[in-house]
Amino acid sequence: MLTLDKVNQFYGGSHILWDLSVSIEPGSCVCLMGRNGMGKTTMLKSVMGLLPIKGGKISYKDHVISGKAAELRSRLGIGYVPQGREIFAQLTVEENLRIGLTARKDKLKVIPERIFELFPVLKQMMKRRGGDLSGGQQQQLAIGRALALDPTILLLDEPTEGIQPNIVHEIGDIIIKLNKEENITILLVEQKLPFARRVGEQFIILDRGRKVAEGEMSGLNDDLVEKYLTV
Repeated sequence: MLTLDKVNQFYGGSHILWDLSVSIEPGSCVCLMGRNGMGKTTMLKSVMGLLPIKGGKISYKDHVISGKAAELRSRLGIGYVPQGREIFAQLTVEENLRIGLTARKDKLKVIPERIFELFPVLKQMMKRRGGDLSGGQQQQLAIGRALALDPTILLLDEPTEGIQPNIVHEIGDIIIKLNKEENITILLVEQKLPFARRVGEQFIILDRGRKVAEGEMSGLNDDLVEKYLTV
């Protein structure tokens, strides 16, 4: 479904991704893991078209998307929830959600009711500015905005960062629901090992921009955790 083939990426003179090859299967839920600064966010931004790659190829379904603008990738069904949420603080909840509608292929103008079924608090706060929401509510809004474009794959960059524990659990429930019940493919960056084990079916570990391990989540053993994930 999503394939990176020998992708290289640079920040200035620093080589961040090194011949990175990854394949994400339809319907899977994959946790992208690794210590800070190992290229996880860079990989997601490269898939989304927010960072140009310097070599290799990225494909989604039957489309080579390397070099295509981010908005074109969104129209193909790639939803993205960035690290830090990046909602529009001065816009209302409703306006933030409507931004997601602009990338829909079916040109729907009404916010899908399923977003409010997943996140009832958003319906209660439609006229409030995004910046007035709590961190957990902002994360729900960021996910809702991505869902508004009707994605077939959802990229989430540390969705539990800075979120209170009860909301973390709710977000985990929603990710599982989207994956299992709505068949949305999930690729998420996650640092919290218990959350990753609960939500993910597969894992990929990056170390200094290279893929060093991958497999079923049950295969994420103590040796891998100590070698690549423990700070």
